[in-house]
Amino acid sequence: MSTPADIVTDCGERAAAAAPAMAAANDAQIAAALRGMADLLVSKAPTLAVANAADLEAAKDAGMTGALLDRLRLDSDRLIALAESLRVLADVPVPPRDTVVEERPDGLRLIERRRPVGVIGANFEARPNVVIDVASQLVKSRNAGVLRTGGAALASASALMADVVGPALAVAGLPADAVTLVGDASRECAVELVRRPGLIPLVILRGSGETTRSLGLEAAQHGVRTLAHADGGGVLYVDRAADPDLAAKLVTESVDRLGVCNRLNLLLVDAPQWDAVSPILVKLLADAGVTASLPPHDHALGHEWALDDGHEATVTVAPARGPADAAAIANRETSGLAATVVTADEAAARTFLDTYAGTGAFWNATTRLLDGFKLRRVPETGINVDHVPGPRGPVVFTDLVLRQFVVVPASTAVGLG
Repeated sequence: MSTPADIVTDCGERAAAAAPAMAAANDAQIAAALRGMADLLVSKAPTLAVANAADLEAAKDAGMTGALLDRLRLDSDRLIALAESLRVLADVPVPPRDTVVEERPDGLRLIERRRPVGVIGANFEARPNVVIDVASQLVKSRNAGVLRTGGAALASASALMADVVGPALAVAGLPADAVTLVGDASRECAVELVRRPGLIPLVILRGSGETTRSLGLEAAQHGVRTLAHADGGGVLYVDRAADPDLAAKLVTESVDRLGVCNRLNLLLVDAPQWDAVSPILVKLLADAGVTASLPPHDHALGHEWALDDGHEATVTVAPARGPADAAAIANRETSGLAATVVTADEAAARTFLDTYAGTGAFWNATTRLLDGFKLRRVPETGINVDHVPGPRGPVVFTDLVLRQFVVVPASTAVGLG
C-alpha cells in the first residue's frame, strides 16, 4: 500500500515531468486550456453537481456548520461565475518575459527575466472552487502543480480534475499531468506536501487557523516557501465624519458571507460617537442575522468568528479613539488581512491609511474586495499576509514567477522583444 510520502512524491514527479512543456507553452495553448476549462465547467455541470451533492451530504451528516457548508457548495451559479472568470483570464495579457533594466556604460545590457517556478503545491480544505482558481493560475503562469484537499471536498475536487482540468489541458496540447491532485485526503499528505523543497519548492496554503499555521511551520523547517495566511477577518472603522448611509451599506455588504476570511470581523466606532452610533450598527447587524459582541469582551478583539464553529454569525464591536487608534487596534489585534475606514474627512482617511500596516487598506470600500477576482480582475491562488518582501494580498499568476538577472552584450537583440 502506498504511503502518504509515496502518493505526494508520485504527484510531484508527474507534475515535474510536465513542467518543461508548461514553461514552453505558447499563448494560444494557454488560452485554449483556460477556455476549455470554462466550457467544461458548464457542459459537465450535472456530473459535477452529483459529486458536490455527495460531499455536501457527507458534510451535513458530520455536523459541518452552515458557513462551512456554504464554502463547500458548488452550485450552478458558482460554476457559471468560475467559467466566466476563466474566460476573462484567458484574455488577460501576460507581462513580458524580459524587461531591460539598464544599458550599461560597459557595453552590457542588464535584463530582468521572469521565469516559472516549476512545480507549485497548494493545500486547501472544503472549498472545491479552489481547484479551478489555483489550476487556472498555474496554467496562466506556465507552472505545473500539485493540489491537495481535505476529505470534505475530495469528491468535488476529483470530479473537477477528471472532467475539467485534465481534459482541457490535453485538448490544448499540454500535459494532463501538469496539475495533479493528491487522491488521499489524510492530514499526513498535507504534511508531506510541504517537505519537498527540491520537488515542490513553493506551496500555497489556502485556509485559516491552526492547520495553516502548523503547515507553515513544517514548511519552514524543510526549506519550503509558502504563500499563506492562517488568520483573517476584516476590520471596519466608522469615523466621526462617516456618512451614515454609506456606513450602513458597507457593514451590510461586509457580512454577505460569513465563512470567508475577508468578511467583517471587527467593527470599530469613534469613541465620542459610541452611544449614538453603536446601537444603530448593532440593530443593522441583527437585521442581517448577525450578533454583536459588545464590551466588555471575554475574547480577544481580533477573535476570528469565521473559524468559531457555531458562532460564525458574530461581529465584535468596540470603540476607538480616532483613526490612528483604530488603525493601531487593527495592527495590534488582528492578522493584518484588511481594514477599512468610513469617513468623509480626507485627513482622517489619510491618517488611517498611513497607520494601518496590513495587506489591504480601504477608504469607503468593503474589505470583501480583498479577493483576487474582485480586486485584481483575475482569480487568485490565495492570499499572503507576510510582513517580508514578496507578494502580499491576493496572489495571482503574475506573482508566481522567479526573478532572474540576465547580462548580455548590448550589441545583441536579447531582451529587446
